[in-house]
Amino acid sequence: MFFKIAYRSLIDRRYSALLTMLALVVSMSVLISVEHIRVQTKESFASTVSGTDLIVGARTGSLNLLLYSVFRVGAPTNNISWSTYQDIAESREVKWTIPLSLGDSHRGYRVLGTNQDYFSYFRYGEKHPLIFAQGEAFSSAFDVVLGATVARRLGYDLGREILLSHGIASADFNQHKGSPFSVVGILEPTGTPVDQTVHVSLQGLQAIHNSAQFSETPDSITAFMVALNSRMGVFTLQRKINQYRPEPIMAILPGVTLSELWQTMSLLEQALRLIGALVLLAALFGLSAMLLSSVRERRHEIQLLRMAGARPGYVFFLCEAEVLLMTVVSMLISAGLLTLALIAGQGYLTEYFGMNISANILTGDSAVLAGIILSGALVMGAFPALALYFRALNPER
Repeated sequence: MFFKIAYRSLIDRRYSALLTMLALVVSMSVLISVEHIRVQTKESFASTVSGTDLIVGARTGSLNLLLYSVFRVGAPTNNISWSTYQDIAESREVKWTIPLSLGDSHRGYRVLGTNQDYFSYFRYGEKHPLIFAQGEAFSSAFDVVLGATVARRLGYDLGREILLSHGIASADFNQHKGSPFSVVGILEPTGTPVDQTVHVSLQGLQAIHNSAQFSETPDSITAFMVALNSRMGVFTLQRKINQYRPEPIMAILPGVTLSELWQTMSLLEQALRLIGALVLLAALFGLSAMLLSSVRERRHEIQLLRMAGARPGYVFFLCEAEVLLMTVVSMLISAGLLTLALIAGQGYLTEYFGMNISANILTGDSAVLAGIILSGALVMGAFPALALYFRALNPER
């Protein structure tokens, strides 16, 4: 009965109520989407590689090593020799390694030189393996395996011959002429930088950089991933690598370095959250202003309620019930629109940004955020509710 009266009161003022709710929907959508995408982006970045204990590369900044080896962003300062890689890979503590060689591209997409261990041991997300949508892993020097996004955007299929380019530029004069690679496999989408990567063998990269002379082992690689038999020895091996005498190299823990990355971006995170909060606050002020402006118009309504035996406190809570109704309905509309937008845009976000953003916004964080929004709305609604309360105390005023 209580909320039914509040509903009927809002219907009588439906135009101003609808405009207020529209402002609430927009502001809530901004705040909820910023928070949801912020959390999901962190999870997406964290799931790019799993099961890897250390990443080893030439001595540089830890963030730089993580970015170019895992996310294909930036460029390495130097390579490490194959003999150094073998020396560490043969250590007793090491379970497996994945060599990585970067520096070339194809039509703007990064080329990654590696070996069969990449397809056997690389994991992402909750330790998901790489799965082939078509074909298989490379078996000869001039075979190539494409990430899902590369194959889809360029329209490549199995058997297609491609040329690689030196560096990131895609100009024809940078291409390695006379050494075409043949597509033998296409990976299923992963929502990671793997989707935007062209995978070739280390032998193939060595050949195109040495006038097509085939060699079983490369002279050097960019970096390599390491998994240990026991994670208890990760710090011991890291210290051993960082103190490696034959050449200056370093080892990083992916999870720790990723935390450093988020710390450097914390200011941007807080700025985005602040913008969302300010937009919501503006909408709540609009809600309060709308209800305050209606106090004089509702004089007759208040008189009728008082004649029916309603106390001033009843009028106060009636106003708060109206605030609660508008806020809850606006929140449901906002959640529905945001869910539909995420469902429609998931493919786009995966293809163009390499991020898996879940369309499920019903999380613990969103529940806390909903509680904060409702509390803020009730606090802002208390001002017009008090005005109605005093009007009910003095109906002739």
